[in-house]
Amino acid sequence: MKISDIKPEVYDMAARAEAKIRPVFDEIDRTAMRNTRKVMQAFQDQRVSEACFAGTTGYGYDDLGRETLDRIYAQIFGAEAALVRTQFVNGTHALTCAMFALASPGETVLAVTGTPYDTLRCAIGLSGDGFGSLRSYGVGYSEVGLTEEGRPDLTHIREAAADPKVKGVMIQRSRGYEDRPALTVGDIRRICETVREVNPGANIMVDNCYGEFTDLTEPCEAGADLIAGSLIKNPGGGVAPTGGYISGRKDLVERAAMRLTTPGIGGECGSTLGVNRLLFQGLFLAPHTVAQALKTAVFCAAMMDQLGIESSPKYDEKRSDIIQMVKLGSAERLKKFCLGIQAGAPVDSYVTPEPWAMPGYDDEVIMAAGAFIQGSSIELSADGPMREPYIAYMQGGLTYESGKLGVMMAVNAMLN
Repeated sequence: MKISDIKPEVYDMAARAEAKIRPVFDEIDRTAMRNTRKVMQAFQDQRVSEACFAGTTGYGYDDLGRETLDRIYAQIFGAEAALVRTQFVNGTHALTCAMFALASPGETVLAVTGTPYDTLRCAIGLSGDGFGSLRSYGVGYSEVGLTEEGRPDLTHIREAAADPKVKGVMIQRSRGYEDRPALTVGDIRRICETVREVNPGANIMVDNCYGEFTDLTEPCEAGADLIAGSLIKNPGGGVAPTGGYISGRKDLVERAAMRLTTPGIGGECGSTLGVNRLLFQGLFLAPHTVAQALKTAVFCAAMMDQLGIESSPKYDEKRSDIIQMVKLGSAERLKKFCLGIQAGAPVDSYVTPEPWAMPGYDDEVIMAAGAFIQGSSIELSADGPMREPYIAYMQGGLTYESGKLGVMMAVNAMLN
């Protein structure tokens, strides 16, 4: 199946969808403009120059670009410090280092948005053999579920956070593989305020994956002590080839750095091998690229409306991440949706996605991802666990035009 196979009726559906989502696009553009101004202000304040793009080797001492980028991330995300490294192999790695900074043996980490995303469960010790997990180091774990509506349960959060053993609190901003809304920065602020009322000394961390630059403010500005995410998602702008970041309170960032490398070295080492320019350029593009992904998600929601397929958020709902959830109801429809997204990709468009046992997941997962960078979630992709109710989680789109064609290919595949 190729782009040339898209049916005329799908083009008609796309025209109808775009006619009603134009005001939503205008609002997305306004947010992108303000976030771009924030990024450019940080670049200018931190005096970015061509010298920042030079790489280092070996130990990587005194890497001007690396140190400048850390300061830029801290400024953009309203934090005291940041750790931006290609040595993070993925977002889960960055999040795990951040979690180990929250609490010591004998203390407890409390998840207040239900059970975290599948890949973090091994890091906590909820699944896998437990070796190297928080639990294996004597760090306790407890959690508070969401309400029936998928919202933070502030009453039970207040009760659980009052436990004197709770030293770390975890908030997952994005929906992950759950049928619930992403948290807004306002939601995160209310959780932070609730925790502070009963446990002022708790370290509050936000899994910020998929959420960066979707709003005008970030979680550290709403009371979080630490945030973490992946550079092959929003803040890498589709250009960063790998890596992750942690940003927040200086002492916690330093503790996370010790986990990434080793105690006594922390963030002082780590050669950049000529990658700095891509990290700077990706961050510069990020607000615009995130806007393209948001437009693609809004378009998808409007198209699903026409097919009578339940999706979330609705095209005109406020968004706090780039993910569009599409509830397909059967394994066959989930496979067809992913087949269409794959066929609409610039890379590996001829490949047929099949479910497989991905490391860190409890169920087989099907994933459509024809990306320039392997696993890049800011590029158009769709994936989902092969379990009821067979939900596809679509995200990304480096350009709205290409994302639109990918969604049209998915609709085309389902109509076939």
